[in-house]
Amino acid sequence: MRHVLTATLALTEPLPLTQHPAAVYLQGLGEGSRRTMRGALNTIAAILTNGECDANTLNWAALRYQHTAAIQAALLNRYSTSTAQKMMAALRRVLEEARKLQLMDAESYSTAVDLLSIKVYVNLRGRALSQSEISALINVCQADPTSQGVRDRALIAILRGSGLRRAEVVKLRVKDFNPVTGALKILQSKGRKDRTVYLPENAIAWVENWLDVRGRSPGPLLCPIRKGGKIERRYMTPQAVFFIMKKRALEAGVESFSPHDFRRTFCSDLLDAGVDIVTVQKLAGHANPMTTANYDRRGEETKRKAVQKLGF
Repeated sequence: MRHVLTATLALTEPLPLTQHPAAVYLQGLGEGSRRTMRGALNTIAAILTNGECDANTLNWAALRYQHTAAIQAALLNRYSTSTAQKMMAALRRVLEEARKLQLMDAESYSTAVDLLSIKVYVNLRGRALSQSEISALINVCQADPTSQGVRDRALIAILRGSGLRRAEVVKLRVKDFNPVTGALKILQSKGRKDRTVYLPENAIAWVENWLDVRGRSPGPLLCPIRKGGKIERRYMTPQAVFFIMKKRALEAGVESFSPHDFRRTFCSDLLDAGVDIVTVQKLAGHANPMTTANYDRRGEETKRKAVQKLGF
């Protein structure tokens, strides 16, 4: 796209962070989302100014319909529809902050965001694990006599039994686990919200087994273990969880899956058991039940059985 003159869109002087619409928007995001969306805003600013501005130096409040319409067209030419959609969502949020900060009048804002929505048609990602696959993963951990086996069984029990995200699992502390009720406290999760989830009874026992090995001193619930078997009292990384699942899947002869597939399995199995979608939404920590619905991997057989309940 032909870039707009930088002078008309560049800030003439820095704004305080509390008055900078992009900074205010980014500050409200989680760490991972913040990095992603900052990159998206930097790209948008660069496109608008031929590389002269970034998210910090662009005057977002000066954007009008001609800018936003051109940006959407440019993003659709450069990226997939889903990526363009996410980037435009970030742009809309920044303009909304500009309006709230009274840097942009209501009419200019409403006109600037009055764009045709980007329709995304994609197949559902990931899969649900079968009970036999989950059992196979648990069995290979039980067959492992080392402390890694005990820890990995507890890790799988938490992923499968609570539907937590990788980033949530690795942040769990010993004091976040209640062995009586099976409650796990999730603090400052995605969207900076706290919630409580509960483990099934057998999962509680497996986490208890791990604590017998780890010890019950304060600190991370799940810890890295050195080759010599020494347990390190520090947090695991989300990437470590990925590698552990990859290793156990190979040992168990289970088709490749991601740790997030346990989350999909969790939601699907609860829905299949007749749990209402609002409760599943709360357990999964989704802001919208439509997001929870996207995790449904029950398949065609569930739909076939559902219609059998109809009478004539």
